Amino acid sequence: MNERLRERLESVLAERERSGTRRGLRVIDPQLGLLNLASNDYLGLAGNAKLKKAGRDAIDRYGCSSSASPLISGFGPAHKELLESVKAWHGFEHGIVWNSGYAANQAILRQLPRKEDVVLADRLIHNSMITGILSSGARLARYRHCDLDHLETLLRSHCKEDRLVFVATESVFSMDGDYPDLARMAELKKQYRFFWILDEAHAMGWYGDKGSGLAEFFGVAKQVDVLVGTLGKALGSTGAYTLFHDNNLSDYLVNLSGEFIYSTYLPPVCAAIASAAVLQVEKSHSLREQGRRLSTEMRDRMRELGWDVCSGDSPIISVSLGDADMAVKMAAELEARGILVGAIRPPTVPEGTSRLRISLKANLSEESVEKLMRALGAVSCE
Repeated sequence: MNERLRERLESVLAERERSGTRRGLRVIDPQLGLLNLASNDYLGLAGNAKLKKAGRDAIDRYGCSSSASPLISGFGPAHKELLESVKAWHGFEHGIVWNSGYAANQAILRQLPRKEDVVLADRLIHNSMITGILSSGARLARYRHCDLDHLETLLRSHCKEDRLVFVATESVFSMDGDYPDLARMAELKKQYRFFWILDEAHAMGWYGDKGSGLAEFFGVAKQVDVLVGTLGKALGSTGAYTLFHDNNLSDYLVNLSGEFIYSTYLPPVCAAIASAAVLQVEKSHSLREQGRRLSTEMRDRMRELGWDVCSGDSPIISVSLGDADMAVKMAAELEARGILVGAIRPPTVPEGTSRLRISLKANLSEESVEKLMRALGAVSCE
């Protein structure tokens, strides 16, 4: 390797080491028997027998790979079935299936806004959304997290007759587990006529009568211009999709998005598993209620143990610690007690806001809950 490049890389890595934010891969083996509260399998469907059968059947029928990009021959019956399924589930007329949520967000926010446009984004949106916006050339203005008064102030300032304004937000936020008032956002859209992009990745399966997310829960799906959904969290598979009410959007992105055009497409087995998962989620109303109740109760108990946890009922419980080294230490202490949680540090979250991220499973047993509480009690007292 060129010596100058080597020095540059070593310098960056050394700084990460000093700040407690250097990362590294390790194998997490399910056979170890850890209670996994780090994954986003919110309904426990990743190991569901019906989904596994759907996957085996799809491999028998379609093989292991799509073996081509979607515009060549990669878009097959399993992808078409999935697309029809999620459109009906969310109540949208058009859509696209993508290889990942990161690719979907990048494509949408890279391709739709232009230099003369403005994008108003919640300060804590996904990295994929931010990098997409920055690469679009549009002006980015970030409003305070879930602060819709601040958003309205920016809308009054930026919404002009000759200007296109986009608003981008998550529903449930991936690191904090909170969410904005989507009903009020829909009212703001009626007044200011912005283009609304909503990422539902962490709300799907957990909210709504059919489990399709917070847009359904708040009754605002008709006002959302682009809804982003994921297959790799509550649906127990991998991949993503975007949904639209206007076919021009899907046609435009299919024609112009390199993330869609130039990659070998999502394996059919992933699409088939996700289709089976949608059917399971729609029937899991009581499981969703159980999960939200469990989330509320666990937060209360954790606060009683002295942990800094915000209120809410989402599947993501964020335990504020502040210091990056402390987050790593606490996660290691819990793992030593048989529990796997996420240690989240900058740059994933802002400086000084490192935390433990606990991802609940709606079907978490009472025994597992008590195991976590005993561990949290022991760690907090050390």
